[in-house]
Amino acid sequence: MSAVWRASRGAVKRRRLQTFVIGLVVLCSTTTVLLALALLTAASSPFDKAYAEQRGAHTVAAFDTAKVSQEQLARTVRQPGVEAAAGPFGQAVVDIPKDWLWMAGGTLTVVGRADPAGPVDRIELLEGHWAAAPGEIVVNWSVQGSPGTELLGAKLKTPGGPTLTVVGFATSMSQSASAWVSPEQMAALHPASAQMLYRFTDSSTEAQLNAGLARATTGLPEDSLTGAQTYLTLKQAFSALADSYLPFMTLFGVLGLLVSTLIVGNVVSGAVVSGYRHIGVLKALGFTPNQVVAVYLNMLSVPSVVGCVLGTLAGNALAGPILKVAFTGIDVGRASIGGISPWLSVACLVGMPVLVLLAALVPALRAHRLSAAQAISAGGAPRTGRGLRVQRMLGATRLPRPVSLGLGQPFARPGRTLLTLAAIVLGVTTVCLSTGLTSTLLAYGNVGREDGGARIRVTTEGPGKDRTPPRLGDVQIEEQLRSLPGARGVRARALSQANMTGQTQPVFADFYRGDASSYDHSIVEGRAPAAAGEIVAGPAFLTQRGLQIGDRITLELNGRKVTATVVGRLVEGNARALDATWDTLVRLSPATRAIEYTVRLAPGADAAAYAEAVAALDPGLHASVMDSANAGTATVIAFSTVFTVLLTIVAALGVFNTVLLNTRERRRDLGMLKSIGMTPRQVVVMTVTSVAGLGAIGGLLGIPLGIVAHRLVVDHVGVVDFPERMKDVWHAPQLAAMLLAGVAIAVLGALIPARSAARMTIASVLHTE
Repeated sequence: MSAVWRASRGAVKRRRLQTFVIGLVVLCSTTTVLLALALLTAASSPFDKAYAEQRGAHTVAAFDTAKVSQEQLARTVRQPGVEAAAGPFGQAVVDIPKDWLWMAGGTLTVVGRADPAGPVDRIELLEGHWAAAPGEIVVNWSVQGSPGTELLGAKLKTPGGPTLTVVGFATSMSQSASAWVSPEQMAALHPASAQMLYRFTDSSTEAQLNAGLARATTGLPEDSLTGAQTYLTLKQAFSALADSYLPFMTLFGVLGLLVSTLIVGNVVSGAVVSGYRHIGVLKALGFTPNQVVAVYLNMLSVPSVVGCVLGTLAGNALAGPILKVAFTGIDVGRASIGGISPWLSVACLVGMPVLVLLAALVPALRAHRLSAAQAISAGGAPRTGRGLRVQRMLGATRLPRPVSLGLGQPFARPGRTLLTLAAIVLGVTTVCLSTGLTSTLLAYGNVGREDGGARIRVTTEGPGKDRTPPRLGDVQIEEQLRSLPGARGVRARALSQANMTGQTQPVFADFYRGDASSYDHSIVEGRAPAAAGEIVAGPAFLTQRGLQIGDRITLELNGRKVTATVVGRLVEGNARALDATWDTLVRLSPATRAIEYTVRLAPGADAAAYAEAVAALDPGLHASVMDSANAGTATVIAFSTVFTVLLTIVAALGVFNTVLLNTRERRRDLGMLKSIGMTPRQVVVMTVTSVAGLGAIGGLLGIPLGIVAHRLVVDHVGVVDFPERMKDVWHAPQLAAMLLAGVAIAVLGALIPARSAARMTIASVLHTE
């Protein structure tokens, strides 16, 4: 084995370029696959682990206490299929003022609970102590990080009720309440509903959870169940943003794997063919066929292991920033995202070299079958007669002789040609996918800006504690903003945290009035809200709550209720936010005023001048030019661009390897052609033409694959529902550019070895003949 290792090490040193290509391909593929697996794992595992530790509720159910008694609810615990239960707990909706504990004004779902522990939904106390006496309240702080002790002691005056003091902050993976008080204090809040927390023996699917709840509530009065929320909804919310990255990350990972496998196979096959004489010498020296195979497998294992290790390190380094972006804004208790699991790194460290060796095994077995005499006597050029028929047919045409010779060369090595063509096809597919994604995301980022005018955000709240209230009233501000030069439309916005009947988590309701053109390009299905009781929301909000256009919900704010109808679906939106009309806000909270105004300027209007005019209008108004950039869009475009460049370079390196091997094998032919008058320029044309045709064919095959891949990605982004106009991004100029991309990849890879072949002298080629 020492001789095998020495021969392998010598082969690595002699084939430095091939070694570099293999290592680079394996590095890129390992990094991409590791990141895709990390996202997939982070989308579920941390949630499941944290939920199990806190004994999270499989279903949080709310019941109308006017229709069902405490004793009837207590009996549901003993129903078949109920693994554990907690409750009944009194539940009330309390109004909160704006900016209380940095929250939007609106409502708070409060539950009366004597102990944070229990068989279901063990609440984790973060700061302070549990509410054990009247006048005390513990607030759910579900965002990552500590709320800080300086917020303890804040007062909450309930309308017509007691004043509550914040004595602690806690978090619940079940999101069963926004705050908790003692049962005695809950009695003073006059709860109208009761909460039950269930864990079921069968809880894997929504159907099983619904069946378990139905069995548990058997025998209860009709319509006593007012709402239920399952843990699958929370899990979906947790992974919604990560899921939007998974389709294209996984697809790029698969493309990287395929390109890696094809080019490694191509490189190894070329190494075997170009090493015929070396193989013959090894066998003549006494190497057995198995030892020859071992030499070539070892030769491939060295760069693959190095590339795999570097790719794993790069994937672990990039995982933190990428996961941080993917899970920004997640509201699911204390689930820790963390980094890449050690098992994923181990899987890549073992799996990628195995993949390389499997790709190398077939061409290495060719070396196993060669006898020493066959290997040593084999010439550098392909076997006699292979491809000559095609070359003769092309020579009979009117094509220039260098072009016809170049077009016929790929037929001399059909196996190598097919592998090279496959690499070009995948390279074009990647370029096509990246171009389509970029076009779609740019169209998505331009929603609401189709007229080309700038957008100005005007707020009535300044930064810091020293806030100057505006002198003008709400309606006056809107009128003055419309009257300033350059304004084409004004849209006022108010925000409230409302309660949705049957849901324990509050929803953020944005109420709008004024310029309705903002909805012109943001509605995917249905229409914009126009009357009181009409709402629209993004796909994440509707999917997680099982809502469709035409469904009705009940919003509650300040003790008032409004039945609302879903009339449209937005391109995207926060999973906890909905849009409603100003008339709906008037019914819920007439005194609420706008906190923000969006001004649509005419094309060409000076945004900076308009912002200065707003500041002069009222010192209590703060104007800023809205940035059109989107963090998620920028992340996707940046990642796809970087990976497209990498895969394009790798595909070009595959072409480079093929052309280099071909020129080395055809040194004698090149010398003969030069001796009869072929110029260096004609040598370059012939060599480049030999792969330019493959590039054109690769473009024709890669374009439809790229279009299919683009549609596959954009149709499976859970947090964004792209309309057809954003998906239909393919036009004749783009398709022509994609076709040229295949030719460009081929020419890019062939140019350097072509110029090297052109510089060879006749004497240096033929002196060994």
